Amino acid sequence: METKYLIIGNSIAGVSCIEGIRSIDNVGKIVVVSKEDIQNYSRPLISYYLAGKISENSMAFRSAEFYKENSIELILNVTALSIDTKNNTLITNTGNIRFEKLLIASGGSPIVPNIQGYSKDIQGIFTFTSFSEAKKLKKYVEEEKIDNAVILGGGLIGLKCAEGLLEHNIKIHMVELSDRLLSSTLDKDASNFIETVLMEKGCVVYKNDTIENIYSENNKISKVKLKSGKEIETKLLVIAVGVKPETSFVKDTGIQCNRGILVDQFMKTNISNIFAAGDVAEGKNLITEKSSLIAIWPVAARQGKIAGINMAGGSAVYEGMFPMNAVEIAGVPVISFGITAVDNLENYEILKKSDGKTYKKIVLHNNKIVGSIFLGKIERSGIYAGLIKNQINVAEFKSFLLEEDFGLLILPEKYRKHIVVGDGIEV
Repeated sequence: METKYLIIGNSIAGVSCIEGIRSIDNVGKIVVVSKEDIQNYSRPLISYYLAGKISENSMAFRSAEFYKENSIELILNVTALSIDTKNNTLITNTGNIRFEKLLIASGGSPIVPNIQGYSKDIQGIFTFTSFSEAKKLKKYVEEEKIDNAVILGGGLIGLKCAEGLLEHNIKIHMVELSDRLLSSTLDKDASNFIETVLMEKGCVVYKNDTIENIYSENNKISKVKLKSGKEIETKLLVIAVGVKPETSFVKDTGIQCNRGILVDQFMKTNISNIFAAGDVAEGKNLITEKSSLIAIWPVAARQGKIAGINMAGGSAVYEGMFPMNAVEIAGVPVISFGITAVDNLENYEILKKSDGKTYKKIVLHNNKIVGSIFLGKIERSGIYAGLIKNQINVAEFKSFLLEEDFGLLILPEKYRKHIVVGDGIEV
């Protein structure tokens, strides 16, 4: 098979790449290959599917007509094995595909730590990073009538999974290696708030701990033992310690990688006709101005669109974005942006406000907002994201940042035209 444009991955980065290409080239052949068995789905919604709040038919973010209207050849259940960069060929489990331009948008794969007694063949052990995993987990929960579960990992994936399982009245034991939940995005105050909400729902949280052993009977999980010595009987374990960029097929291809695939401001790799976007790509962090992995939906969408435009001969620049995370636990919404936990307070200024039901934190560096946390009340958080994005000096109105009525109208007129609320975040 041959094509002008080849896209590996059919999530938001790949779909946005299609839109970028078609904004310039309406006729060039586009082939999309995906390892999944579904046309597309909104990954942030898998916890709502697990909870039974939405159906499978509501998961798609683009209809089947999208592919027809854009003349896309979509091939599912395809695993990328390697790339022959000299001959512009992708080697897959179903055959080879020659290309002129290639986008790697393969996303990430779940990290499964080395745990004594673990086997992928043991029933009742799941990960939670894809829709297919969520479907298997939901089916198992319902068929086995699960009433308690262990989640290894108290980050965003673990909490989103907990959100879904709580709707099934399942008691959750959450095991987290660090000293707090959501340690990469929340400070201790916000994390303690979330932990309290979980405990009120009957959850048990084990911090500074991990799973040391998994026990099974008749090829089904029966118990886990923590490093602390605590033993928990369970028929369900969800491993949610994180994801790693899916770059296994890039090895020995000459494509430069660090943690992910390195890209420039045009989303181009070190090989001129190969691009990368989404969770697999290391692009510019707007705050640190360094290359980093920012595995979130809005970043993947923007990077994919930029890549598509440039693959089709246009000229678009990725100016960088910053970490943004959103989660809702037991009805409590939380959003964080940028740098939220800092150790060297000499270089940062911290503003905080809490009334027991809500929490707001602003992190400043040289009178510019570089991070923020909103818990319980998030309606105006987009304004702060705009201040970060546009790197606005807030010295003139810093005293108003924590006020309940802070908004665009409080900003001096000269700043208002610069504030643009960024891409939406699905919670």
